[in-house]
Amino acid sequence: MNRFLIVALRAGIVAAITLGLFGQFVVIPATAVNEVDRFPPYAPFAAPYVTVAITGVACVQVALVAVWMLLAMVQRDAIFTPRAFRWVDTIIGSSTLATLLALGVTGHLALAEIPTPDDDNMAVISALAAALASVGVGAVFVMLVVVMRGLLRKATDLETEIAEVV
Repeated sequence: MNRFLIVALRAGIVAAITLGLFGQFVVIPATAVNEVDRFPPYAPFAAPYVTVAITGVACVQVALVAVWMLLAMVQRDAIFTPRAFRWVDTIIGSSTLATLLALGVTGHLALAEIPTPDDDNMAVISALAAALASVGVGAVFVMLVVVMRGLLRKATDLETEIAEVV
């Protein structure tokens, strides 16, 4: 892989992790406080939703660290080794956890009686649609990475066979 591309990807990973930390420590808590100030009946939902949001961002950060490690393996031309599976499994696990968190939020929004500032419940319906879309995208991503893991397994096996022949 081109060295410039690896450096650019690593810069993007650093930027995404830094932005995620800013979101975890500043944006998410401040938004929750502002929403509770604007509409006090949201207070019982603030802490659980903040916790889920911060955990979801942490899942993305864990996956980004795993991608960083996989990039290092690509750079060393050592991607077709059993160590790579550990990092791919980390991506699968963190993506699965994030998807399950989104599924939990979807279930809560669908089943709980959440008060809204207006009478038409559009805020809850919109949040439910966004959470459901997140579940769908997360599930598709997990399935894609599982398929890619299978391809990595096949390529690793073929690399091992070729090394034995040579």
